[in-house]
Amino acid sequence: MGDRVEGKIALITGAASGIGRGCAKRLTEEGAHVVITDIQNEMGKEAIAEIEAAGGSAEYLPHDVTSEDEWIGVVDAIANKHGKLHILVNNAGIGVAASIFEMSLADWQRQQAINLDGVFLGVKHAIPLINQSGGGSVINISSVAGIKGTPGLAAYNATKGGVRIFSKGVALECASMRWPVRVNSVHPGIIDTPIWTKEVGALAGDGANAVDAGAMAEVSATTGVLGKPIDIANGVLFLASDESAYITGTELIIDAGICA
Repeated sequence: MGDRVEGKIALITGAASGIGRGCAKRLTEEGAHVVITDIQNEMGKEAIAEIEAAGGSAEYLPHDVTSEDEWIGVVDAIANKHGKLHILVNNAGIGVAASIFEMSLADWQRQQAINLDGVFLGVKHAIPLINQSGGGSVINISSVAGIKGTPGLAAYNATKGGVRIFSKGVALECASMRWPVRVNSVHPGIIDTPIWTKEVGALAGDGANAVDAGAMAEVSATTGVLGKPIDIANGVLFLASDESAYITGTELIIDAGICA
């Protein structure tokens, strides 16, 4: 166990599995108390048990990031219990793969609501508490898809590109008010997470429900290596810690050279 974020309170959305869970584990290893939120309640409780078994400190709250009322409730719960918040990781997201000419408006709006509205609501309601707590760091999880386009993922591109530029605007807004809150985006490449067996699985076609992420990494990543949640979590830890005190309004790309 380390102390790079010792004593800090962190909120990570969509952290019952995948990148969010990896980030929660990593931050608790370095001394943070992490509030995990998700709509996958059983997996969320399993994540807490895993963290506590390893000696970390965490708690779980059910949370639909598309609901402003639920955001207000989560932030109020943290304020009432801990009196402070230092780190926000807006991680919750989905990937809906479809031709833009065939995608339903409902699927477009659902993806926008989770991937972009959820980030907006998190920033709106959590940053004031972070400011009141003496400052801290907001890390918005975007994607390499927020930097470069991909056929069949144009709608996903729109949400993740939105997260990237939104993060910059919010970073400058906080800086202009002299609030000690840094805001940056992280752009994972092809990472071994459940997203490949969920919505993005539609890319496989022929009724398949999964994409071989390892095969995609062999083709797309310059190293040919599939990333792991820990690869992203280490970057998030850096941005969450005081080691990155002079970094705001930028993006950290962790993609084995896909965007190079």
